[in-house]
Amino acid sequence: MNKNKPTLAIFGIKDRFVTEKTTFVHDHNLCLMQDGKVLQYLQLERFSRRKYDNRLYEFLEDLIDSKLLNLPDDYDIVNVNIFVGNTFISKSGRLRVESNLQKELKPDLDEAQAWFQYADWEGKEINAYECPHELAHIFSCLPFFGEFRENSLLVSFDGASSLCNFSAWHYIDGQMKLLEYHWELGYLSKFFNDNFLSFSILKAKPDDHCSVPGKLMGYASWGNYSERIEKWLKDNGYFKDYWDKEIAIFQSIKENFGIEISEFNTHNPFLMDIAATFQHIFEQEFLQKISELQRKTSAEYMYYAGGCALNIVTNTKLIGKLLFKNIFIPPCCNDSGLSLGAAAFLEWKKGNKIQPHSPYLCNIGLENENRQNEVSEEVIRQTAEILLHDGIIGVCNGISEVGPRALGNRSLLALANSKELAKKLSMEVKKREWYRPVAPIMLEKVARQVTVQPYHNLAKYMLLDFHVKPEFQNDLQGVVHANETARIQSVSSETDNPFIFRLLTYLYDNHGIMALINTSFNAQGEPIVHTAEQAMLSAKRMNLQGLIIDNKLIKM
Repeated sequence: MNKNKPTLAIFGIKDRFVTEKTTFVHDHNLCLMQDGKVLQYLQLERFSRRKYDNRLYEFLEDLIDSKLLNLPDDYDIVNVNIFVGNTFISKSGRLRVESNLQKELKPDLDEAQAWFQYADWEGKEINAYECPHELAHIFSCLPFFGEFRENSLLVSFDGASSLCNFSAWHYIDGQMKLLEYHWELGYLSKFFNDNFLSFSILKAKPDDHCSVPGKLMGYASWGNYSERIEKWLKDNGYFKDYWDKEIAIFQSIKENFGIEISEFNTHNPFLMDIAATFQHIFEQEFLQKISELQRKTSAEYMYYAGGCALNIVTNTKLIGKLLFKNIFIPPCCNDSGLSLGAAAFLEWKKGNKIQPHSPYLCNIGLENENRQNEVSEEVIRQTAEILLHDGIIGVCNGISEVGPRALGNRSLLALANSKELAKKLSMEVKKREWYRPVAPIMLEKVARQVTVQPYHNLAKYMLLDFHVKPEFQNDLQGVVHANETARIQSVSSETDNPFIFRLLTYLYDNHGIMALINTSFNAQGEPIVHTAEQAMLSAKRMNLQGLIIDNKLIKM
C-alpha cells in the first residue's frame, strides 16, 4: 500500500429493487481522504434532495465529470458492502468495483477489482479494496476521536450490516481481536425498523423504516415500562409478523388486559406503555451484552457505531453504568458514516494517522459559494432581537454537518423557554408529529449547570439525553420532554461553531437566555438543506422570520 495515495471510499451498493423510497439500502455517501484528513465528503440526500437516497450509482459519474468530486489521477478506492451485495457499478458502467463474496468477518480489507473509464475508449485499473459494513461503522469513530485507545471495546450494532447486525472486537496491543458477530440481537433492532406493532402504533408503513426509529424513541418517553406488557410481547414474538392482522392484536389486548382498542391512536396511554416497554427491552438486553463483554475483556474504553447508536436514551444509560473510562460515538454513527469509516480504515491500514475533524464535513456542492464572512456583533445583536420576539431563524453557515442531525450549521433556531413556540416550530413549521421533542443547544457551562447527571462530551453531537434539574425546567420548557429530559447539544468555544457560540453567549450574558431550540433545517420527509439557494427557498416556504447565510442575516 502506498500511504501517500488518496483514498476514495464509497457506500453505494444498489438496493435489491428500485422504489420511490429506500428498502434494504439507504443513506449512500462517499468520502475522499488523504494523509488521514478528509478532503471531500457527501451524504447523497443533501445533493439529490431525496431523503435517505440510495442511488449513488446514478450520480457518481456526473460528480466526477463536473469535478465536484476532485479526483486526482491516481488513487485507491474502497467499497463498503452490505448484506444485499458487494459490487458497485455506476450508471453507465464506467466505474466498477467487484470483489469476492464475503464469507467471514475479519479485521482486514479484501482486495477487489476496479476499473474506471475516464474517457472514450480510455480507462484504467484502480487499486481497490472491499470493506466490511461492520468495520466501516466502527472506523467511522476515528475521524472524530483520533486513534483507538489501547484496551478498547469496539462495537457495531445495526439493523443489518454484511454478515451480522452485532459485532464486537477487542483492541489490545495495537491489534483488533474479534470477539463475536451474529444476528442474535436482531430482534432488538427490528423493534425500530421492522415490527408490525410498533409501526402500526405510529401509523407507519414498511417503507418508512428509516424514520420510525427516532419517532418510536420519542414516543416511548410518553409511556411507562410494564413487566406485564413485556411478558405479553415476548409470548407473542413481539407481534413482529402480524402485518395486516391488527384485529388479532386488538383481541389479544382485550383478552390479556381487558382494554378495548379499535384503532391505533398515538394518544392512547396503553400504546404509549407498549412503546416504552419496547424501548426498555432494547436497553436492558443491549446493556447486558455490553456488560458481559466488558467483564470478559476488562476493556477501559468503548467505541460504538451503527444505526442503533442513535438511540440516545440507551446511550445515556450505557454511560451511566460507568463500565468504561470513556465512550466514543461518532455524529454519523448510522449508514451516513460508512464511507468515512471505510476511508479511515484504509488510511489506517496504510499507516496514516487519522486526524480529528469537526462534524462539518459535507462539502461537495458547496465549493463555489462565499464562505469567508466574519461573525459580526451587529448580526448577532439583530438575530438575537428576532429570537427574543419569538421569531424563528434558519441557519445555513459554511459546510454541512455529517450524519442525520443538524449541529448548528443547518439548523432552525428559536427560544427554548416556550412550549407554544416549540409546538409551532415542530408541528406547524416542520410538520412533525405531536409526540416528537425538539432539542436545545446551549453553552457547555450552562449544560453543566442545568443537568442532573454529569456532563459528557457526546453532548457535542446531540447523542445523549440529560435529566434537567427541576429549578431550570420552566426556563427550558420548550425542550424538556415528557420524561423531564432534554437531548442537549453543547457548544464549548468558538472553535466548535463561531456563530452559534457567539449568539448563545450574547443571549446568556445580556438576557439570561439559557438555550435555544435547535432542530434540523428541513420539513418532514425532506433532507436537511445543503446550499444557500435551498435554504432561501425553505425559509420562504416555512415563513421564517430570518435566515443566516454564511454569517449574514436576511430578514424575511
